[in-house]
Amino acid sequence: MARSKQYNEQEVIEKAMSLFWRNGYENTSVRMLEKEMGINQFSIYASFGNKQGVFLESIRTYRKRIKIITDRLEKSNNGIIGIKQFFYDFIEFSTSDNCKKGCLVTNTVSELGENADPEIITEVEKFFGEVKSLFKNSLQQDSNKSEEAVIKQANYLAVSMLGLSSASKILDDQQLQDYIEIAFLSL
Repeated sequence: MARSKQYNEQEVIEKAMSLFWRNGYENTSVRMLEKEMGINQFSIYASFGNKQGVFLESIRTYRKRIKIITDRLEKSNNGIIGIKQFFYDFIEFSTSDNCKKGCLVTNTVSELGENADPEIITEVEKFFGEVKSLFKNSLQQDSNKSEEAVIKQANYLAVSMLGLSSASKILDDQQLQDYIEIAFLSL
């Protein structure tokens, strides 16, 4: 007879996500996951397959968590102003617990680079594709922008978001605000 799980998968993934967010993928061991998640290695493997499975599920959970600010941008009718607010919302999101963690996905890109496992790359690319699509949709609200300008500006904003995420780990609020204000002057 199979044993029932004595834990809530969503709760343990939230804990794992926080650990990966603080330490990165490579610096997080299965032992650390056991301790943080409060479950044993067998349970980790039974529920998620392996460390990579836990990480992939952590990224999906992160995407759900950040949905509060992506939804706000998606519903915005303010074009560039809405995107700018998204940047400010992201800073608040990434520092909400007084810990400058940046973005879990950006941290992963910085840590693992192009040599990351293909499944991880796919999940990261999906995340950035969604954010870039939100930027593109908001930019298209300005009927004076050509399709070419919209694509170039969406690419610029996506790259700016990567920079902002990394910078948010070390810079103070004023420096981050200055960055956002200057970035949006060219749009």
